[in-house]
Amino acid sequence: MGVHGLMTYIGENHNFFNNVKIQNTKIVIDGNSLFHRLYFDSGLDLQCGGEYDLFTDVICKFFEALSLCNIAPYVVFDGGCDFTDKKFETLKQRAREKIQKARVISRGGGGMLLPLLNPEVFKQVLLQLQIPFVQCHSEADRDIVTLANQWTCPVVTLDSDFCIFDLKAGYCPLNYFKWQDIITPNDHSGSYILAQCFSVDNFCKHFNLVNKALLPLFAVLNGNDYVNIPPLETFLSRVHINAKTSCSAGGKNMRIQGLLNWLSKFSDPKEAIENILKCLKQNEREEIRKILCSLIDEYTQSEVDLTKFFQNKDLRAHVPIALASKAPEWMCLALMKGELAPFLSDCLILKRAFLHNQVENASRPSSNRCSLYIRQVIYGLLLCTSEPCPDLTLDLSSRVSVQAGIGEERLGKMPCVDEFDRYEQTLRKSSVQAVLKTFNANENYSLQRLPEISLSDRISFLLDVLSVKPDVLALPAHLQLTVAVTCYWVVHAEPKVTLHHLQALLLCIVTGELNKIIHKPGNSGSDEKSIRMVHDRLSQVKERKQQMWNLDIDVAHVFCQWQSCLLMGIYLNQLLCSALPVPDITRLYSGTSVHRLHQTLKSTVAAEDLLKGSLIASEVYHELLHTVIITVPADFFQTKHKSKHRSRAKGNEKQTTNSTGSSSKDNQRQCTWHDTNNRFAALTTEKF
Repeated sequence: MGVHGLMTYIGENHNFFNNVKIQNTKIVIDGNSLFHRLYFDSGLDLQCGGEYDLFTDVICKFFEALSLCNIAPYVVFDGGCDFTDKKFETLKQRAREKIQKARVISRGGGGMLLPLLNPEVFKQVLLQLQIPFVQCHSEADRDIVTLANQWTCPVVTLDSDFCIFDLKAGYCPLNYFKWQDIITPNDHSGSYILAQCFSVDNFCKHFNLVNKALLPLFAVLNGNDYVNIPPLETFLSRVHINAKTSCSAGGKNMRIQGLLNWLSKFSDPKEAIENILKCLKQNEREEIRKILCSLIDEYTQSEVDLTKFFQNKDLRAHVPIALASKAPEWMCLALMKGELAPFLSDCLILKRAFLHNQVENASRPSSNRCSLYIRQVIYGLLLCTSEPCPDLTLDLSSRVSVQAGIGEERLGKMPCVDEFDRYEQTLRKSSVQAVLKTFNANENYSLQRLPEISLSDRISFLLDVLSVKPDVLALPAHLQLTVAVTCYWVVHAEPKVTLHHLQALLLCIVTGELNKIIHKPGNSGSDEKSIRMVHDRLSQVKERKQQMWNLDIDVAHVFCQWQSCLLMGIYLNQLLCSALPVPDITRLYSGTSVHRLHQTLKSTVAAEDLLKGSLIASEVYHELLHTVIITVPADFFQTKHKSKHRSRAKGNEKQTTNSTGSSSKDNQRQCTWHDTNNRFAALTTEKF
C-alpha cells in the first residue's frame, strides 16, 4: 500500500528512530520491496534490459551478510491483485507512470523501472541459497505483520504502511539497514548489522497521540493506495490549515502534521470518526462511516498463520474463497510456494492482466505483442475447463486482430482476459480471447487434471505452442526452454531478428554458462583454463568503454520481445507443472552485454573469433545456434548487401548447419556434440 508522503516526512526526523544492532535473530523481509531496492541501489543497468548476472551477485552478498550475523531471513512476497479490486485505479495509474518512465529512460534520462525478469531471478536465487520464502495470495503486508509479531522479530522493508502497524520488534527501513557495513566487535560478541528501527511509540509521543489505534485512521485520511473518497476533501481542507508547521514545509507535510495534531484531541478512532462525519452532508455520513471502518481494518493483523507454512509448506485452510472456488488445490499450494506466478491467479480470478512495460521503442507496438499467442494459450488452459469449447488455431495475423479487438465474430464465444498494456505512449485495455489447445485428439482436460497429464504429452503441448522441433530436447536440460522460446522469438519478433541479434543473445547465454563452470568448486585443468580465457574475452566486450554510446532503440525493442517471450514461456511451463526443466535465468542475460556484443558483431568481429581457444564454449554456442536455425526457413538470415565481416558471420552460420552441429576443424579433433554435451553438463550441474 503506502501512506502518501510519510516515508519522506519521518526521514526528516531521526527522533522517530532507535539505533539497533541486528544479530542472532529471525527477520521477516518484504520480498517485493527487497528486490526493487537491491537492484536500484546497486546502480545496475536500467536502459538495456537488466543485468541479471550482477543482480544475482548482489542478492548473494545480501544474504551472505545476514548469515555472518546469524540472522535467519524469512521472505514474504505479494501475490496477485486483491480480489475485491479496491486497488484497481492505483494499478492503472502506476502502469501509466511506468510507460512514461520507460520513455524517459530510453532517451537517456533518469528514472527507475525494474527490468522484466527481476522477480523471477530473485526467487531463483532464494531457492539456490535455500532461503525460505512464501508467496501470499494478495498483498502481503498484514501477513508480514502477523508473522513478525508471532516471532517478535523485526520487519525489513521500505513501505510507509509499516509505520502504522503495531510491530512488537519494530520496522527497519531498507535505506537504514546497513547490510554492506557489517561490524565485528573485538569482544567476540558476534558480528551485527547496524540499523535504524522506526518507533511507533516515539512517533505517537511526538504528536501527543494517546492511542496507537488512531494511526490507521490517520493513514486512511492522509491517503494511501486504496483511498479515494471525494466527500472527505471538505473535511481535510479544514484540518490541514491548522497544521503547526514552518513556512518552508511543503503541502504534504502540512497535511500530515495537521491530521496528527487534530487526531491528538481524541482518545480512540470511534470518537474521531464521529467528529469527521459532522463535517459531511447527512446523506453521506453512514456510507463514509462504513468505508472508513473498512479501510482501518486493513491495518489489523491477518488470520493467516505463515509459521505453519514455513513448518510444513501447507496453508490450505487460508486460501481465499474467490481463489478456492476456481483454482484446484495443487494450484493454490503452488502459488504459495512461488512455483506459479501471481499473473496466473489474476488471469484466473479477475480475468485481467497488467503487462509490464520495458525500455523499448514507443513508436512500435508493445514488445508484449510478440508473446501474445503464448498468453492466449495460457488463458485457454486457465479458463477453458472440460466443458466443450471451440477449437481455435490462429495464425499470427489473427492473433494481432484479437489484440486490436477485431474479428470477435470469427473467434466465437471463447473466454477473454482484459490485458492492460502500452499503446503508443498511453495505457490501453484490450480484450484478448483464449486459445484452446488439446493435449491429444480425443482428450478433454480440466485445470484440476493438468498435473495428471503425462509428461510426454505436456512436453509435446509446450513444443507445439512454441513451434519447436524435438531437437531442442538434446540440449542440456536447463537450456531447453530458453532455446525453445528463442526459436519462437526469432519467428515472431518485429522488427525482424537478424543473425547478429541471435548471435549476440547466444554469446551472452554462453557467457553465463562459462561463469557457472568457472565458479564450480573442483573444476580445473585445461578445460577450465580455456573456458576462463573465453569468458574473460566475452566479458571484456561488455566492459569496454565506448565514447558517445547511445541506445539503439530498435535493437532494444528486439531484445525486449525476447524477454517478454521468455517470461510468458516460463509462466506457461509453470502451468504445465514444469513440462521442461525450469531454466536457470540467474546468469542467463545481461542487457549491457547483449547490446555491446551486437554492436561488436556488426563492426569487425565474427562470433567464432570471440570463442577461439575453448572447444567446449565453441561447441555449445554452435549447437545452440544450430538448434535455432533449423526452425526457420533456410534464407531467413540472408541480407541483400554483405560486408566482409558479415560474410564471415554467415560462414559461421553455415558451419553450424551440418549434420553434427560442428565445424570441420572440430570434426578433425573427433569431438562430437554428444561428448561435449556430457562434459558440459558435468561441469555445470552444481549450484553456485
